[in-house]
Amino acid sequence: MELNSELRSKIKAIDFLILDVDGVLTDGKIIIDDHGNETKQFHVRDGHGIKLLQRAGVEVMLLTGRISGVVTHRARELGIEEVYQGAKNKVEVLETILQKRAISGNTIAYVGDDVVDIPVFNRVGFAAAVADAAELAKEAADYLTEHRGGDGAVREVCELIIAVKGKWDDVMARYEVI
Repeated sequence: MELNSELRSKIKAIDFLILDVDGVLTDGKIIIDDHGNETKQFHVRDGHGIKLLQRAGVEVMLLTGRISGVVTHRARELGIEEVYQGAKNKVEVLETILQKRAISGNTIAYVGDDVVDIPVFNRVGFAAAVADAAELAKEAADYLTEHRGGDGAVREVCELIIAVKGKWDDVMARYEVI
């Protein structure tokens, strides 16, 4: 997707990335065994993309409608300190974040996949929908990833933000790829 100057300006202002979980960090499938234990599958490159973005100075948060211990564990692994689970009204949680931090929605990027994410899309500076998102979410987003949820979409958004903010060389220097 070609980025116009308006979209580049929106991305340059980003200091925070908020991610939905099911359908964004995962493929949306929820596996529950006979004992009620829930498992989710995460893509390792999405996790590394989050670490790269954090190294570029962008803070990452999770915002999900479900409550899952798996999400708590994954957030801890990735150094994500702010995790909002059980959010039945995501835009109310977003408003709490904005007030608590005294920041503007323009400094936030959000990645979602369904209609419950659209009110958040309308309140943040940069809204991305994953490739396999619900059609209405795709239409409401600023950006549509090439990758599906749980399969590299988060990494794609992280790399996009790093590149547009001009931090790619700094982040990659650690890997001696520049």
